Amino acid sequence: QVQLIESGGGLVQAGGSLRLSCAASGINFSINPIGWYRQAPGRQREWVATLTTTGSTIYADAAKGRFTGSRDSAKKTVYLQMNSLKPEDTAVYYCNTRRAGLEYWGQGTQVTVSS
Repeated sequence: QVQLIESGGGLVQAGGSLRLSCAASGINFSINPIGWYRQAPGRQREWVATLTTTGSTIYADAAKGRFTGSRDSAKKTVYLQMNSLKPEDTAVYYCNTRRAGLEYWGQGTQVTVSS
């Protein structure tokens, strides 16, 4: 069974940092990429970054230069280090994966950036 559990969100001032975690079970990072998405109030969910099966990370333009993805295969956890946060980064952040044609989402973690 695939399960994704996000953590690490919180309230931070603009310019601050947070590290989000996504603990995964039932998947293999070498086979299943992990995506980070976010959804702000009144807006559609948008893609933020993807940790590929090779361990590299690709980023949306909004995340480039400020966010860094990583993974710890032993802990079965992926991370999203977010620096230089802006109020427009305020959203619920989700991790996502696909396995055997099915898509899985975590419950999300709230990130709030105050100005």
